[in-house]
Formats: sequence, structure tokens, C-alpha cells
Amino acid sequence: MAGRLIRIEDPADARIAEFTAMRDRDLAGRGDRFIAEGRVVLQALLDAEAGDRRFVIEKALILENRVEGLEDLLARIDSDCPVYVAGREVLDAAVGFAMHRGILAVGRHVPATSLPEFLSHMPDRALLVVACGTANHDNIGGIFRNAGVFGADGVVLDATCCDPLYRKAIRVSVGAALRVPFCRGGSITELVSALASAGFEVAGLSPQGAEPLAAFKPGRRLALLAGTEGEGLPAEILKSVKTLRIEQAPGMDSLNVATASGIALWHVAGRMGRTSGT
Repeated sequence: MAGRLIRIEDPADARIAEFTAMRDRDLAGRGDRFIAEGRVVLQALLDAEAGDRRFVIEKALILENRVEGLEDLLARIDSDCPVYVAGREVLDAAVGFAMHRGILAVGRHVPATSLPEFLSHMPDRALLVVACGTANHDNIGGIFRNAGVFGADGVVLDATCCDPLYRKAIRVSVGAALRVPFCRGGSITELVSALASAGFEVAGLSPQGAEPLAAFKPGRRLALLAGTEGEGLPAEILKSVKTLRIEQAPGMDSLNVATASGIALWHVAGRMGRTSGT
């Protein structure tokens, strides 16, 4: 293991340029590359790379005192992938703040060529979450975490959603953004049309939904739509799909979108036999 580690002594070393000033230069939105941070996320990235090859690790940067405890994961990294190691002062100076986890990697997402191609790989009985206008990284991370916990087959994002591979989104998702397949599409109208063409029942979550979630019985293929905070799903979409409401105490505002997606996924996953004890 020691023989493959590449020592970095200068925080300005060009070989680790992708990791420098991370708070200001996050790779999210730069092609399909992103920063993975921490042991749990690195393990999720390695699992995804070994599975359906949706992700590739391009390089890693490890704090020197974390190497010994990471030997199992480092041994799984392809031998052609450079693994850099640095002391605390060099690492913190490079990234621009105190990097307590001390585990970083540059990953590259290999996306589906199109939404129809992505949907073609879904199983006969499938559950998807569709996010419309989710611009908050905490919320997008929460949606992915819920999707992973409740056994969803994938997440579909409209063009106005934020990047699920932003460092904070991956961290909030506890690595689920790397485990749950996802696809970015066009407008929400285009997504709903493609989902219907692929045989999905499309149900939108709304405080004014026509049917209570508790009474809803999903079919074999379901796509759950979640809208923006405050505005919710567009009116024209709500008119074109089944609408579900999560009943709540009077006088309160609507639920946070990540919380609402979690409640809805818990219900439909149970009805579809995706969670233990069902």
C-alpha cells in the first residue's frame, strides 16, 4: 500500500488542483466531475464504481494519519488511479479550511444518454421520485437519502433542480446520491410525458391534493412528484396527474419537501412491499 501513495508537500501542487479552495471552487456543475468527502461517501463511490459503472474515481487525497484506517478502501481503488497523501498543514492549506474528515476523492459521473434510456433500465415494478425545482442542497440530499432508505429505483430531476453531486448534497444524502441511480431531464412537463410513455403512474404531492396519501394504493410502476418549497408543483402539472395530500394539523404551513418525500415514500414503499415487515 505504501508504495502506491504519492506524497504532497506543497498545497499549490498542480496534481491536487481540483481539491484547492474547495469552498469557492466546488466541482459541482463542472462537467460530470464532483468531490467525494469522508469514508462513508468514498465507500459509496467505490461501490457504485464496482457495480453498474455509473461513476469513476479519478484521484484521491488522504490525510496521512487516516491512511492506516482506510487500507480496506484504498485497496479497492484502481491501480491506475493516483492516491495522494499529505500532512494536516498541507491538506488544510490546499482545501482552504480545516478538513477534519481528511478523505477526499474526485469522482466522475457517467450519466444516462437520455431520460427514455434511463427509464428503459427500470424494473417491471418500479418506484421513482421526481423532483421539480428543488434548489436547496439540503433538500436534494434529503430526497436522495429517503429514496435510498425506502428502496426507490431512481430519482429524476428537472432542469431547474440543483446538482445532487454538490459536496453538501452528497454529504446530507449520506452517500445515497451515489447509490441511487438518477437522471437529469428537461422541463417537468417533458418529464411527466416521458414517464407516462414508459408506463408510470404519476402522482404529485400537494397540500391541496385530491386524495389523502393514507388511502392511496400504488400500482406496479409509480413516479412520485415533489415540487418546490412554497410554490409546489406547477398548476398545469397538478391538473394532469393524480394528486396526493399528506394530512396534517390545521393552521400549519406545508411540510418541507424532503420531509414530505420521506413520508410519501414510506407509505408507497410499504404498499409495494419494499420495506421490511411488509
